[in-house]
Amino acid sequence: MRYIIKKHKIFLKQNHFDCFISHKSLQNFTHSITVVGFDDTFYVFLPILIATSAAKAFGGNQYLGAVIGMLMIHPDLQNAWTVASQGVLKTQSVWFGLYHVDLVGYQGHVIPVIIAVWVMCFIEKRLHKIVPAMFDLFVTPLVSVFVTGYLTYSIIGPIFVFIENAIIGGVQSLITLPFGIGSGIMGGLYSLTVVAGVHHMYTVIDVGQLAKYGLTYWLPLASAANIAQGAATLAVALKTKIDRTRSVALPSALSCFMGITEPAIFGVNLRAVKPFVFGACGGACGALFASIVGLGASGTGVTGIFGLLLCLHDPINYMIMFCIAAGVAFALTWMFGVEDKAPAAKKSAPVAAAPAVETEPATIYCPIEGNVIARKDIPDATFASGALGDGVGIEPATGVVVAPFNGTISTVAETKHAIGISSEDDMEMLIHVGIDTVAMNGKGFEPQVKEGDSVKAGQVLLKFSMDEIKAAGYPTTILTCCWIFPLRL
Repeated sequence: MRYIIKKHKIFLKQNHFDCFISHKSLQNFTHSITVVGFDDTFYVFLPILIATSAAKAFGGNQYLGAVIGMLMIHPDLQNAWTVASQGVLKTQSVWFGLYHVDLVGYQGHVIPVIIAVWVMCFIEKRLHKIVPAMFDLFVTPLVSVFVTGYLTYSIIGPIFVFIENAIIGGVQSLITLPFGIGSGIMGGLYSLTVVAGVHHMYTVIDVGQLAKYGLTYWLPLASAANIAQGAATLAVALKTKIDRTRSVALPSALSCFMGITEPAIFGVNLRAVKPFVFGACGGACGALFASIVGLGASGTGVTGIFGLLLCLHDPINYMIMFCIAAGVAFALTWMFGVEDKAPAAKKSAPVAAAPAVETEPATIYCPIEGNVIARKDIPDATFASGALGDGVGIEPATGVVVAPFNGTISTVAETKHAIGISSEDDMEMLIHVGIDTVAMNGKGFEPQVKEGDSVKAGQVLLKFSMDEIKAAGYPTTILTCCWIFPLRL
């Protein structure tokens, strides 16, 4: 503060609260405070924020995760942003002089921070299991942070910084290809990196280009990709006839246009595949245009509709890019990407019809595989009382009912859940699947015969889906039961 006051010639009287400050000095002073404190705070402490979130995701202590993030940007380490201009100033031997590593911080890095925190959480969880409770509070945090810190400085950091820099370098080389070809490719591939969760590391490209050119040409590319995915989702929302899909797709599309793509990508587009692919095509076209016209953003952090605020120096081209990306993705998805297929009803596994068997006169064979229960234990008062005749209950193991004897089909319920059969020797039986399944109106039941058909013992009469009966909301022990009642013996 003394330096700023001296630099801008702010004169204060010792015995008075009034002061003299030139108008120009006041403007410069205010600008200095703004630049020092507000414009880059997020990027300065980005590793700490990432480490805290990663620790929570990996089930570790968030405060220990934050400490790992602090270690990676410790003031004793050279600031990573200065390496390009000053080179590496200090190195340190590790593992008893086996090799040297650069003492450089991890400002702007993502992957090394996440990997380091994962290692810390792994160590922490194992220590909680083996360290006695009386020492756990002291030993576990200390060992977890110390071991992870040394591994990060000596192994994790150098390896993953090399990998990360190679990826970023490849992307930067790609987007410099002539005629916008590289930008078009990255506009198409950008959404894939969102799926992989590595898109946050592109902040380094934004910051680097802003420092070098005063504009970032990467943000319009990312914005085109996000807008296109939102448009693809919007096409799904407007064309689908499935209410559940529409209820998810519409708000996801609006969110995507605001720059938050995960709901649209994971909730709609990726699940249907085609909308995701057509969204990538739209992103490629929009990014290609942005590169050809040299569209750049004056800052970073927001995409989609609000990205226009970073392109106020060239709003027309940004809006054209927006329309191209959205238009291509919407049109392709509308024409080829929406396939309304209602979920297929679950059916029982196909079972070959049981071969006809030789029968004994006045003999009833079990019509379905399963466990037999006594009539009095059937959880229905009418059947259990014997009012419809004697019989038993069966908890079926399959969804296939066969004829219990040779006879004729006397009735097939309109709701398909019950079948009556009569034999030549004056036996009748009602086979009723479940309780109150009449309310299902035939859903999940597939009669294989009709009234008047002659059948042989073992012939398939009815197939039904136990899964659909359960899904109807009835207790499993009731709805997967089948009762057999001879009406007259």
